[in-house]
Amino acid sequence: MPLLLETIKVEGYKASNLLYHQKRLDKSQEALFAAVTGIDLAVHIDAPSEALYRCRILYDTEIRSIEYLPYSPKKIHTLKIISSTLDYSYKYADRSDLNTLLEAHCQYDDILIEKEGFLTDTSIANIAFYDGSQWFTPKHPLLEGTIRAKLLDEGFLQTKEIQREDLSSYTQVALMNAMIGFKIIDVHIE
Repeated sequence: MPLLLETIKVEGYKASNLLYHQKRLDKSQEALFAAVTGIDLAVHIDAPSEALYRCRILYDTEIRSIEYLPYSPKKIHTLKIISSTLDYSYKYADRSDLNTLLEAHCQYDDILIEKEGFLTDTSIANIAFYDGSQWFTPKHPLLEGTIRAKLLDEGFLQTKEIQREDLSSYTQVALMNAMIGFKIIDVHIE
């Protein structure tokens, strides 16, 4: 049985974007374990102080562990586009395949994974590109992130199939994940 992971931003005793984390947990349990077990994330989150934490929840059909880790964002200035057939459609706790890809390109801050000719995600975040009037995120991400889902529901983001050759059409790049939210970055992509 695979072990899954939810990473939730907790600050001031408050869990951010909890509705979308709950939806992903329920969807993952139904798809992988043929049942939604009724885990209510809100009941289990109890931060030790008001500080900013990365709440790391490991689960399968039940919660296996909860950790509260201090958080410091990773600085991303360089991305290397690499082709891969990696499947990470659920947020698995085992990130060894992602880590192997990242380690093979350790001279870069992160990797941007290209699958079947289309850009997907970095190793730690969904990505978005701005064309001067609209933000677009890859139609087929490696993982459907919770911030990405929220921004799509709000209409801030639109999905689009994006290829490496399309990058010159965009003026800005943003990363998004549970901890950084939506963050425009100054990045060099190779």
